[in-house]
Amino acid sequence: MTPAALAARDRARIVLAFFAVYVVWGSTYLAIRFAVEVVPPFFMGATRMLTAGLLLYAAVRIRGAPAPSMTDVRTAALSGLLMLGIGNGSVMWAAQFVPSGILSLIIAGVPLWIVLADWARPGGTRPRSRALAGVGVGLVGIAILIGPRIFVGVGNVDPVGALVLVLGSMSWAIGSVASRHLPRPTSALISVSLQIITAGVAFAIASVVIGEWPRFAIDHLTTRAVLSWVYLVLGGSLIGYTAYVYLLSAVSPAKAATYAYVTPVIAVLLGWAFGGEALGPRTIAAATVILASVAITTGTQGS
Repeated sequence: MTPAALAARDRARIVLAFFAVYVVWGSTYLAIRFAVEVVPPFFMGATRMLTAGLLLYAAVRIRGAPAPSMTDVRTAALSGLLMLGIGNGSVMWAAQFVPSGILSLIIAGVPLWIVLADWARPGGTRPRSRALAGVGVGLVGIAILIGPRIFVGVGNVDPVGALVLVLGSMSWAIGSVASRHLPRPTSALISVSLQIITAGVAFAIASVVIGEWPRFAIDHLTTRAVLSWVYLVLGGSLIGYTAYVYLLSAVSPAKAATYAYVTPVIAVLLGWAFGGEALGPRTIAAATVILASVAITTGTQGS
């Protein structure tokens, strides 16, 4: 292929990856909520991740990708545990108590934590004053969204669920930063599959420890829950997560983080339209503040 053709192909891949991250991920919050209505969250996560990870690993190996080295396995396991295990695990658990639109707005704070995580790492760069201001504005937006129940016992957002989501967002941010500085894998798709499998194993252990398995009954499954599970395997894990990992290596962290502008809007609208979730003034105000803070923060980090 000519250099121009290669450049055009790379641009097309980046556009498709952004579409997958923006649109597909924006819709997974509601799918998670529907799935955990009848399936315990970590049981659902274990079956979803192990199915997606093993399918991807088998497909990539059949196409000729080399077997991973021990360094590849360790690196993928760390990234997978931080981003999918803890980060996505917090979303699945909190979906039992927090509306899907609110979930997405709290997770929209990931770029804020990425700025701080990149600063905290050894040799990290201190963010510009404007970026730190953006982080501060984002924290105010999250406080508007969560409060006042966390302070005075009233409101619509479960404070424990919200706190778990914030901690999960921090873990995802740390994993995103680490993935850019850890040794490059022999095969990017093998690494992605191992990250997904790691999360699946972590969820399976968590499910056993907290006693979820006896609570699962096939006759309780609904069509909506089954279709949501299938969508999460194909869209959320195989397509969305693979696209995000690709973007982390293909574009700057600031550009990759722009998904945080779009996915909350999609999630809030879908939750309102199909999930019966309220779209009140406080949610709109918090969304405006949080998304403005993301714009300020990522806009200072280069292109």
